[in-house]
Amino acid sequence: MVILDPPLKLLKLLREAFPSEASAPASDFGDGESDEILAYVATLASSLAESQNFDSNVWVESLGPYLSTLSEVDVEGVIGEFCSNVMSDMQRDDDSSDEEDEFGGEELTNLRFSLAYGGKILLHQTKLRLRRGHRYALVGQNGVGKTTLMNAINNGKLEGWPSELRTEYVDSGSNVDPVHEAKIAFDHLMKVTDKSEEDCRAMLAKLKFTEVMMQGTIGELSGGWQMKLRLAQAVLINADILLMDEPTNHLDHKTVGWLEDYLTGLTETTVLIVSHDTPFLEKVCSDVIHYESRPQWGPHRKLVHYAGRMSAFVKKQPQAKHYFELATTDLKFVFPNPGRLEGIRTSTQRFLEMEGVNYRYPGAEKDTLNDIHLKMTLSSRVALIGANGAGKTTLVKMIVGDTQPSNSTDCRFFIHHNLRIAYVSQHAFYHVEQHIEDSPAAYIQWRFKDGYDKEKIESEAYRIEPEEQQAIEDYNLEGIWSRRMRAGVLEYEIKKKHVREKDNIYVSKDELLAMGFKHLLRQTDEKIASKEAGLDLRPCTTTEIQKHLDDFGLAQEFGTYGKVRGLSGGQKVKLVLAAAMWNCPHLLVLDEPTNYLDREALGALSAALNSWGGAVLMISHNKEFYSSVCKEEWVCANGKVSVKGDSGEREMKAVARKKVVKKEETGDTKVEKAGGNTNSDGDKYKDATTNFWGQTVSKKEARQFDKAKKKGDVVLMRKILQIPMNKIMPGMEELGDGKTK
Repeated sequence: MVILDPPLKLLKLLREAFPSEASAPASDFGDGESDEILAYVATLASSLAESQNFDSNVWVESLGPYLSTLSEVDVEGVIGEFCSNVMSDMQRDDDSSDEEDEFGGEELTNLRFSLAYGGKILLHQTKLRLRRGHRYALVGQNGVGKTTLMNAINNGKLEGWPSELRTEYVDSGSNVDPVHEAKIAFDHLMKVTDKSEEDCRAMLAKLKFTEVMMQGTIGELSGGWQMKLRLAQAVLINADILLMDEPTNHLDHKTVGWLEDYLTGLTETTVLIVSHDTPFLEKVCSDVIHYESRPQWGPHRKLVHYAGRMSAFVKKQPQAKHYFELATTDLKFVFPNPGRLEGIRTSTQRFLEMEGVNYRYPGAEKDTLNDIHLKMTLSSRVALIGANGAGKTTLVKMIVGDTQPSNSTDCRFFIHHNLRIAYVSQHAFYHVEQHIEDSPAAYIQWRFKDGYDKEKIESEAYRIEPEEQQAIEDYNLEGIWSRRMRAGVLEYEIKKKHVREKDNIYVSKDELLAMGFKHLLRQTDEKIASKEAGLDLRPCTTTEIQKHLDDFGLAQEFGTYGKVRGLSGGQKVKLVLAAAMWNCPHLLVLDEPTNYLDREALGALSAALNSWGGAVLMISHNKEFYSSVCKEEWVCANGKVSVKGDSGEREMKAVARKKVVKKEETGDTKVEKAGGNTNSDGDKYKDATTNFWGQTVSKKEARQFDKAKKKGDVVLMRKILQIPMNKIMPGMEELGDGKTK
């Protein structure tokens, strides 16, 4: 009888390692012991195999003492054969090689490793084989560990990684480093590449950098230009292995074309790319490395290699066709519909108008934007497109209120005073990563627990400067209490210090702006808009926040129990979106929303935006995505903005709704609702609409019935419904026949 439950495959391989199975090995202690010994040896061998230790001397030392108890056995010969068979079998089980030898190329790495992040195993005993000159697409869903693997390779943290290989990592730019952004762009490039001034200048000139950009700080560059700088650094270093994490993020079409030509021209450099831009991968990559999980591998994933382009990979794995389709199956985003916008009764009524608007940066010689004429309604679905540096982000900052037109007295610039805007910027990760040790739920709780967006109020665009604070004190202002519209003029209720409340005065917005109260008014408008959205009533509990995160595909494992530090780029986008939508905005502004999201998440985002009731303005270079949502395009070029297409009219969903906050159920409440206490909770009884005789109950009777229901007063409820004694009312069986209590 065998007490142990050994790995059957290893036990079979062990038996096959004996010279002849005709005579089963016998134990010196009796024939009944041999099966137990073999089972124990197979179990020990499984531990050695899992640790990737295939040193025959170690196997002989560990297994020899047990096999030596079997009669007439060549211990070293059997163990050597057994070790070789196990190693070959594990390599076959991986299914990680797909005709890659046909393509040739010097083998740079061929190693087996496991990878974990925190307490989570991302890859278990997987194989990675890279050849010189190949361009590999590393693909998998958000959160499987693609960026973690890139970082491990770059830092030489993979077990068995060749130390002589030189790697260069072009990261996605999702982690904002203020120290790095303070560096001068050109000086930084020369220092990290150790190249001459001529080489660095020529490289940046090829990417259309101006002298001002070269001599400015990295932080002053837009997301697209920062990515170009990272690409220039990678090209100049000329590494053995080039690691690229979302390299097309923020790039315009011309730069993406240049990058495609550069990568396909490499013959001596191996490239490993993480990207959700499938057309880019299809043009560039020669191989695909896919994160896969299979039943025989247990709960962990392995890397599986497929020779050929993305299209060839999808033919071999039809379930991966979502890489070429903007569709979703299981994942679904649910956006909260916006509430009423005062004075806006139709989805085609304008809440934003710009006529003859100019914008010039302080100290600049000419306008960045000139003579802009635009409008937006709740039906608007707009894609803002143009080359890097054309002024797209500048226009967006004006729309969200961060800046004002340079010619404010000579143009029409109208934004509805109660408009709630959710702005997901290029650098939205910067704010999230100030809470890197908190959970996503705790971050949202900190941000909205006071009934308004604390992060927005504390931002530079809303922060009250010392000069304004001095003006507030000189005016003896205690606070702004309310706001009203009177005869078409927006007025604010002013409470001064040491003045009775009944003596408060109303002052127009223009007068307050003239006094220098710009940021105070912005804070007031934001708090009033938040109150209109019901943020003052909405509970900011972990349970309520997690329900909201579930609507954006961020499961409890990450939303409540994980930390921001452990989120992938795609998961951070989901968190940023969820936080932005907490206040039920009327306008959602997305700056490069496709960065970091996988294809399934993009499909879910597209579907959610199309069914949502608010307006959408997005900056994106991904035409496949923005054309699935936006029917109107604003083309930004040469300081002008031209409009193409029309958003049309959509169903009006921004309507008034009663602010209802569902109270979280406690354990006692759940017991009562189940019938455990008939005197405390009336939810077990139905509402009254008609009485026993089929007559509609009056409003007064309905209110009385509701009160009786809450008290559990069955006698009074029967009386209101006029139910005769000994009778049971159909549909109200829980009220009984009036006799039993």
